[in-house]
Amino acid sequence: MYRTLYFRYVSQGKYTDVLELLYDGSLTMLEHEQYSSGADLGLLIIQTLEKAGSSIESPEQWIKRLAELIGKIKPSVVDRETLLDKAMKWSGSLVSSPVGHPLMHKLFAQILYREGDLALARRHFALAKDGVSCGFLLIEISRSKGFPGEVDLFVAHIVLQQLALKEPATAASTFTTYCKFHTSIACTEPPFALPLLNFLHFLLQLVEQNNRVYTTFRALCDLYKPSLDRDPSYEKYLQKIGAKFFDGSRYEQRNIMFSDLLQQFFIDLEEDELEEGASMHGEVD
Repeated sequence: MYRTLYFRYVSQGKYTDVLELLYDGSLTMLEHEQYSSGADLGLLIIQTLEKAGSSIESPEQWIKRLAELIGKIKPSVVDRETLLDKAMKWSGSLVSSPVGHPLMHKLFAQILYREGDLALARRHFALAKDGVSCGFLLIEISRSKGFPGEVDLFVAHIVLQQLALKEPATAASTFTTYCKFHTSIACTEPPFALPLLNFLHFLLQLVEQNNRVYTTFRALCDLYKPSLDRDPSYEKYLQKIGAKFFDGSRYEQRNIMFSDLLQQFFIDLEEDELEEGASMHGEVD
């Protein structure tokens, strides 16, 4: 019945009517645990939204409705992943994003959080442009799953990922929230006890500068290399950050002394505290 009405309404251009019909039908089926049928109607909703294009009013309302439908399907049901993939792709078309609309990521992250899947929720919060929620989730993951010596690693991975996606405001919000409310840190300004947090703080300052210089960025990475080497995955993010913020992809290596790079770094950041760190061996505080 639903498919018959779907084809009839779509052929007549009655997109609003068919969307409401499909949504009500999907909701009813999912509430009665008819997951495959409910998900199938959800896919028809997405097809209708794609056909309707810009004629749909309040597309964010449909992001919320699709997330609601997805949340009613058990995680073990295969149809949920199919519906999620299609919904993410459609939502991304609204903002020309290949990874999906931030709101869709945020709503699905909240679903995963309620289900107790913190690891997967972290991935979606990282793409939700909601640094505060991301920061608090990282604190919870750090407390429940991490070791005391890994406090800095949890936030570093996400902040670097967000910067690699060219979301400096979200990255800064994530970092500030995490450092402020994590009881093992409880501050937002350097010097931090953990060197990696100092690196993130200075990196966030660098990307906000108008006259960004690649050599300064590279000097900062070299200065904190012992800390960055703790996780090999950081390098791929740093390469992307260097290319997107500092034009690193076009940088030609010059014969510059490391001491000259450090001097430029100090000038750019105007941080006198780093002069002491530059003279120390091993990790820089």
